[in-house]
Amino acid sequence: MPSAAATAILTAHGQPSAPQAQEAALARLATEVADLLPAWEIRSATLSSPGLLEQVTQDGALVYPFFVANGWFTTQVLPKRLQGFRYTQLAPFGQDPALPQLAADVLNRELQRQPPMSGDKPALLLAAHGSARGPKAAEATERFASALRSLLPDHQLLTSYIEQAPLISDVARDLPDTSLCLPFFAQSGNHVTSDLPNALQEANFKGRTLASLGSAPGVARLIAEALQSAAANRKA
Repeated sequence: MPSAAATAILTAHGQPSAPQAQEAALARLATEVADLLPAWEIRSATLSSPGLLEQVTQDGALVYPFFVANGWFTTQVLPKRLQGFRYTQLAPFGQDPALPQLAADVLNRELQRQPPMSGDKPALLLAAHGSARGPKAAEATERFASALRSLLPDHQLLTSYIEQAPLISDVARDLPDTSLCLPFFAQSGNHVTSDLPNALQEANFKGRTLASLGSAPGVARLIAEALQSAAANRKA
């Protein structure tokens, strides 16, 4: 177990237009992680709160990016914001090798709650952000989807995006009413609360939309285990 001086910073994009809600959500997640790592100090800051990340960071900290992809924010924005600090940056949440199993557990629980099927078999719709500026976001989603498909071989799993093709509004159209939509997002900002519902409404999607994957049970434990592993590797 790391010493009491072990410090980790959870950071996420947040919501620039209204940062308070996502800042508070990330702080609650940090508290859950801290409950699992009582010898650690777990702090949090979204990029949308000016200066907060720099305020809570200290030399030697582990920085955990609560992001889906290893894209612009994790490779460019974070290093620039933390220039001058000595820190270890972990792989982002969406690339944790344990995440597909967590997602499969979420979907299996929801599928078991479905009433007995009398029509078409439900499809599983993975709704993600994507990016019009580069391929990394979609590549991360497709890698995740490939791993998830291997854990759910009896179900059709489709990927779809807000900012690039294939668009959610196109993929969700004509799916069975028993289908499930899983938002592949770390936080539940405007993309999850506004853009995604609008796209599903445009598609006349009749299935159920689950909470964003970042709010699923077990996420705090997944983060805690990633931090412990990173600390052990740093000591080795």
